[in-house]
Amino acid sequence: MNFLERIFESLERHADRPVLQEVHESSVYAVTGRELLAQVEQARAFITAAGMRKGDRCVLLAPNGIRWTAVDLALMADGNIVVPMYARQSAVELVAMMKDCTPARICCADPALRDAVLQNWPDAPPISLFEDIFAAPPTGNTPAAATASPEQKSLSLSDSDPVTIIYTSGTSGEPKGVIFTVANLSHMLPCTTSRLDLLTGKSENAAAPDRVFHYLPLCFAASWIFMLTCLNRGSLLFLSMDLNRLADEMKTAGANYFLNVPTLLERVREKVEEQIQKRGGFAAWLFAKARAADQHRFRNEMNTSDAFYLWLAGRLMFPTMRKTLGANLKALICGSAPLAVDTQLFFGMIGIPVLQGYGLTETTGICTLDIPGKVVPGRVGPAIPGIEMILGEDHEILVRGPHIFAGYWRRPEATEKALAGGWFHSGDQGEVDANGYWRIIGRLKNLIILNSGHNIAPEPIEEKLQHSLPAVKQIVLVGNNLSYLAAVLTADAFDTIEPAHIQSAIAVVNADQPHYKQIRAFYLHREPFTIENGLLTANGKLRRDAIARRLEQPIREMYARKKA
Repeated sequence: MNFLERIFESLERHADRPVLQEVHESSVYAVTGRELLAQVEQARAFITAAGMRKGDRCVLLAPNGIRWTAVDLALMADGNIVVPMYARQSAVELVAMMKDCTPARICCADPALRDAVLQNWPDAPPISLFEDIFAAPPTGNTPAAATASPEQKSLSLSDSDPVTIIYTSGTSGEPKGVIFTVANLSHMLPCTTSRLDLLTGKSENAAAPDRVFHYLPLCFAASWIFMLTCLNRGSLLFLSMDLNRLADEMKTAGANYFLNVPTLLERVREKVEEQIQKRGGFAAWLFAKARAADQHRFRNEMNTSDAFYLWLAGRLMFPTMRKTLGANLKALICGSAPLAVDTQLFFGMIGIPVLQGYGLTETTGICTLDIPGKVVPGRVGPAIPGIEMILGEDHEILVRGPHIFAGYWRRPEATEKALAGGWFHSGDQGEVDANGYWRIIGRLKNLIILNSGHNIAPEPIEEKLQHSLPAVKQIVLVGNNLSYLAAVLTADAFDTIEPAHIQSAIAVVNADQPHYKQIRAFYLHREPFTIENGLLTANGKLRRDAIARRLEQPIREMYARKKA
């Protein structure tokens, strides 16, 4: 069986059990395995009537939801190639990617998204709203549909058949479509399923399902793999419907675990620590002692008094903290960007281990995953079974295995370069210990990765801002592993530059950018970057890593002022 047939089989096996739930402000909308299959059949009937053929691309433009999942499964089952896109991305960027993949149809959540596309692409292919796709009565209650086998529910797909194209940005800022095949998914899902089985002590056949909360956009590779894995395991997956209500939604879900980006975990840690400091007294004293003891334990320097403070906090403080974060929470899973070691230690100290993973879109989202019970803080675990990882020149991580993408859509030269020598060249620098546990230490490329997981090419944004500020000599965007972008500016004479003018120019640039590409702060550096001071290369290119190291303190102060 391929991955899709296994998912359909799992949904049939859990026909009477809820498998997906949308968490709304005043209600929870759930579907069982049977009901989700019925929605898939509805979508398939519409796709067939619309004349879609095997191999046609279809853009899926919508926020997370049960219908998103149903349309995704339906398109793949009919042999179409799904091109999921981020609903919050700017319409200009979305249309550019759509024109690149030349879809036969666009499946869209609502009229607002449709209108935004048409405004920028009047000649767009047919756009179908979800309300039209699911307008016909469900067929899932008919005996034929209810008893259909997985083979009847999906075409006979071969391992080499493409099932999706996910766009990612390269260092040039030009989006590239990453092609995934049936073989990629059929290898990856058993790997992620086995890791979650280890985490929960349950298999997909368990009588009581895992409760899983999910807020990350399903159009991103790792998030999509996580959703498919939950369907494959028969877990009960709660989909967040409002990021502004995350805390309330998490309480409603009562999850055993969920997938995260570092931003959320670091915010949770900061909030807890701030509350403890406000309480003061014995609570603040004990927490400080426990944190220091945990640091000693991490460095293998723990003594008798450290053990006592951790034991005392474990009796008096940590159980309440765990309950506040989630009474059923067994672990957290984190990926997409490096997680601060202190944050990972914090959650581990209070009894909620954080498992890390590492991967890129081109590796079907995942290369490494922590093994439950064998987590090493600061590292992202060992390579998952069947995957090889080695270090190449300049400590670049090279990867090969059945999870490596089939190529970039319509970019043979970029594909050849990325897969040179039979290995995928990640652009990431890493190191590996004697036990095979990997640590990510930097990037060979200029790509900025926020701790939300968004990848941003700085050059196009810098160029736009430079155009509006001719008196500024150089502009460098920063924000790697941080929560937002900021700009460092240099000039020969700052006396002629008004900060208000800079802020106005930034506002103009931000107006055309999605939220994660907007510049939130800036720092005026008095000394221009030159070859002589080591901040430019011989051919005049910015030495970004050197600039970040040289200006580490003022950059840190800039972010601290913005936070305050």
